[in-house]
Amino acid sequence: MQKSKESWLPHLLGFILPIVTILGIYAGGWWAFSGFVYALGLCPFIDYFAPERAPVRGEMSTKPWNALLYAHGLFYYASIGILFWRANLDGFGLPVVLGGLSVGIVGGISGIINAHESGHRKKGSMIWRVARINLFLVLYSHFTTEHNHGHHRNYATELDPASSPAGRGLWTQIAMTIPRQYKSAWLTHSQKGRTGLKNPILHGVILQIAFLALLWQFSVAILYAFLIQAALAIILLEFVNYMQHYGLRRAVGERHTEMHSWEHRGVWSRWTLLELPLHPAHHLKASTPMWDLEAYEKSPQLPSGYYVCFWLALFPPLWKRVMGKKLEQLSSN
Repeated sequence: MQKSKESWLPHLLGFILPIVTILGIYAGGWWAFSGFVYALGLCPFIDYFAPERAPVRGEMSTKPWNALLYAHGLFYYASIGILFWRANLDGFGLPVVLGGLSVGIVGGISGIINAHESGHRKKGSMIWRVARINLFLVLYSHFTTEHNHGHHRNYATELDPASSPAGRGLWTQIAMTIPRQYKSAWLTHSQKGRTGLKNPILHGVILQIAFLALLWQFSVAILYAFLIQAALAIILLEFVNYMQHYGLRRAVGERHTEMHSWEHRGVWSRWTLLELPLHPAHHLKASTPMWDLEAYEKSPQLPSGYYVCFWLALFPPLWKRVMGKKLEQLSSN
């Protein structure tokens, strides 16, 4: 029996989060926390019970898929805009903190996951520039450099700051990986002759500091709200990095395969996270767009979707126990 083909339409589910976030912040009060509660309270339950299946697609137009990326960017900008409006209206208080956390989730998905996909497109193209804007707005402008030129070359080896060895907890990994990724991105440009004051990573940091100074001059409440959303978006990114390669190792120079990234085929994670859970396919050929990613029969499988794994990873002893069993099964096969 031939499997039915998936279209781009289920990916519209990914816009529930920014819509809920924008409406919640507009309503104010505790409603500002709606996006956070939806993403990390309700979505894990949906994710847990969602069916798992590999995508099956035929020939199709790529325009709707690219439109999804542009739309995610616009929703992220709108989320920041409504957060700034609320901060300017109410000052820095609980609703703004809660709104900042909700927008941080949007930034992690509509901002960074979007930028991860768009950052592999042709340099200088409009969609690539959207990725640059998204990363600037989460204060992580160096990500494309490090991800494209460092992570993809070194992932699952000891040289990659984003690939955690087995036994390392999430919070330790986050504390270690953020400065090491900045250093790696800096070295990538230095090795190409762009050293010292000519290094684009320095330029990005200066621009981001200047932007923060501008926000501070305008409103301290807006500055704090912006920093909250950026910080949470970065934490979510590094959680995803941590989860996608945890404990999977290859020697430096060893050929990478579909066995060096964790995969998940649950439709809720796939549809709301721009097919990011099909990660082994992304690493086998980084230029493959999300609509062409496929599942691999032998790839290591996460115990559940990304939303569920977030809560597992928050408690390192629980995460290590669950994933330790998964790693033991892989080593015994």
